Amino acid sequence: MAEKLEPAKVLYCGVCSLPAEYCEFGSDFERCKPWLVENAPDLYPDLLKEANEKAVDNVTDKLQSVGVSSGGADGAPSSAQAGGTSKKEEVKRLPGGKLKKKDRQEVIIEKVVRNKRKCITIVKGLELFGIKLSDASKKMGKKFATGASVVKGPTEKEQIDVQGDIIYDIVEFITDTWPDVPERSIFFIEDGKKVQAA
Repeated sequence: MAEKLEPAKVLYCGVCSLPAEYCEFGSDFERCKPWLVENAPDLYPDLLKEANEKAVDNVTDKLQSVGVSSGGADGAPSSAQAGGTSKKEEVKRLPGGKLKKKDRQEVIIEKVVRNKRKCITIVKGLELFGIKLSDASKKMGKKFATGASVVKGPTEKEQIDVQGDIIYDIVEFITDTWPDVPERSIFFIEDGKKVQAA
């Protein structure tokens, strides 16, 4: 009699529900990594190394923020801590070492030409006045009988793209529809320069 083969036991990912060997090809691999490190460290040894390095980095960051760092062995504070606030604390307060400037409340309207005929009017900055961009795009689409959508721009901020060349008509529409937006805070971008609409 022939020997019966047992079915293969497959380990499925608890995050994306793919077999663990195929997680790297799925769309949620970054979310799967912690689960894979805990449940299948033999499949991805590189992830285990990364996790160990990150853990060491986290521990050193925590120790430096608490004040235990490369001070003297006799317990004396290091020179960075003796002067009051250290640069590490400043970096912690200001990620990246930069101070984020408060965005000025202004609406920027720009016309982009594509295919030498089609125009798109881009409206940026309406959210700074407390306006929901999805509602604004619907109103603009109905008013100008065109397609209007909320998209992420090149700076990862959301903006409204309206089909058609309505750059001058849209100023009056914005000031009439949302009285909180003054006309002096609406600007055009013409030939790479910012020009006030008023």
